[in-house]
Amino acid sequence: MSWTFIVSLLWGLWGTVVLSALTFLFGGIFGFIIAIARISPLRAVSAITAGYIAFMQGLPLLVLMGLCFFGPGIFGYDSLTPLQAATFALTLYASAYLGEIWRGCLQSVAKPQWEAAECLGLTKWQRMRTVILPQALRIATPPTVGFMVQIIKNTSIASLVVGYAELSYNAKIINNSTFQPFLYFGIAALMYFAVCYPLSVQSRALERKLNVANR
Repeated sequence: MSWTFIVSLLWGLWGTVVLSALTFLFGGIFGFIIAIARISPLRAVSAITAGYIAFMQGLPLLVLMGLCFFGPGIFGYDSLTPLQAATFALTLYASAYLGEIWRGCLQSVAKPQWEAAECLGLTKWQRMRTVILPQALRIATPPTVGFMVQIIKNTSIASLVVGYAELSYNAKIINNSTFQPFLYFGIAALMYFAVCYPLSVQSRALERKLNVANR
C-alpha cells in the first residue's frame, strides 16, 4: 500500500465533499423555491413545478448528467467543466427531491396554525417566516439529513459520465495502476462510510428526538 495512493484517495474524498456541498447549497435554494411554488394558490405555478418534479424524478441521474455535460456543446456553447456539469445535474436532481420533501413538510403543519397566523394580520411572507417555517423545519430535518447521504453517494456517478475526480474516480485510477481492487476500493468504501454513517446516525437521532411521527 502506497501513501501516495492514500493521499490521492483523500483528495478524491475532498472532491466528493466539495461536490456534495455545492449540490446541497444550490439544490437547497432551488428546492425551497420549488416547495413554495408547489403550495402556491396559483394552479399554473403549482402545476408547472409538479411537472418539473415528476420529470426530474423520472429521469435517471446518469442521463441527466450526460445531458448537462454534452448538451451545451451540441448547441454550439462552451462545454461545462466536469465540476460545473456535475454540480448542475445534481442540483436539478436534488432540487426536485428536496422540493417535494419540503412541500410535504410545509403542508403537514396543522391548518389551524395557518389560519391563526392569517387572523393575526400577518402578511404571507411573515406567516411563512415566523409561524410555518419554524414548525416545518422540525419535521423536515430528519428526511433532509437522510437525503444528504444520498447526495454524497450519488456523486460517484459524476466519475462515470463527466470524469470528475471524486473518490470513486480516484479509486478506479489507482486500481488501473495497481490491480488491487479489493484494497483500494475497500479503502474508498471505508471513506464513504466514514462520511455517510455519522449523517445516518444523526438523522435517526433527530427523528427520535423530534418524534415527528407522533406529533
